[in-house]
Amino acid sequence: MKKVLKVIGLLAFIGLFGWVVFYLYNQSKKDPIVYETEMAEVTNIVKKTVATGSVVPRKEIEIKPQESGIITELYVEAGDMVNKGDLIAKIQIIPEMIQVNNAETQLRKAEINYKNAEIEFKRKQDLFKTGVIPQSEFQEEDLRFQTAAADKDAALNNLQLIKEGVTANMKSQTNTLIRSTIKGMILDVPIKEGNSVIKSNTFNDGTTVAMVADMGKMVFEGKVDETEVGKIKQGMALELSIGAIEDEKYDAFLETIAPKGVEENGAIQFEIKAAVKLKEGQFIRAGYSATADIVLDRRDSVIAIKEKLITFSNDSAFIEIETGEQLFEKRLITTGLSDGIKIEVTEGLDEEDKIKIPKG
Repeated sequence: MKKVLKVIGLLAFIGLFGWVVFYLYNQSKKDPIVYETEMAEVTNIVKKTVATGSVVPRKEIEIKPQESGIITELYVEAGDMVNKGDLIAKIQIIPEMIQVNNAETQLRKAEINYKNAEIEFKRKQDLFKTGVIPQSEFQEEDLRFQTAAADKDAALNNLQLIKEGVTANMKSQTNTLIRSTIKGMILDVPIKEGNSVIKSNTFNDGTTVAMVADMGKMVFEGKVDETEVGKIKQGMALELSIGAIEDEKYDAFLETIAPKGVEENGAIQFEIKAAVKLKEGQFIRAGYSATADIVLDRRDSVIAIKEKLITFSNDSAFIEIETGEQLFEKRLITTGLSDGIKIEVTEGLDEEDKIKIPKG
């Protein structure tokens, strides 16, 4: 009985040992690596850089008053369309007391001179009619009388201009009426009725009454990094994407590149402007943020592969071509233009070749 138990125990030990060896063998055994492949494709390669900015009107004007005063009437609001010469606002002039006083003094002096000249003119006129004085002397007095009358009218007009901003005989040319200087849309009216406004002078830019823009002509204003600005030139085509308008692309053409850069966040940026080709019947608001893709170079209908399939070594490019079932050979290729994802292959590759996809 004891021998039987020993035999059974020995067999169990041998079986357990064999199972452990088999288990460890299977655990240590690795599955063979199977590489996938893909083929080249004929496609277009476009190399481009990106500029960020906004779309703004080409012509945007700030309407400012020609006289200082108080806004008594506003005739427009943001979004209204106006023509050149249309009324925007009306001003009530609040004159300075010193100017009013000086003008009134000049008027009183002019009236006194006019009355004296009138009396002398009538006296000389009677003398001339009776033949006491010659015609030349009468003409000189007539000239002095007309000059005094003109001085009185000028002093009166000056006082009216200071007080009211308009003279009696020039009401259509008054400075109290603010008019649009261009045809376009009112973008903003930053003042309200009752606000004081100041005319532009040496010490002040003046108060903006309204902003008018031609919304039919828009430009893209953006910035390009100094590393890219040398690759672009005037006339290049841009593809514009506007953040507020989804699934729409707009054509634009580069017009200007700033000759001087501006430092922003440690990098030198150059401002660019591009004319935007608007689509018929579509309205683009001023100030929309936009991104412009600037085409630096392109190749159409060329053989291209993904850059991740290429191994670079000593300025040479290599790929692995499948020659049999999971058998590959290394092949030297010549590359061309790259867009950062796909790269053109000019030599060393056919469309039918299967290229090894590296693991990891």
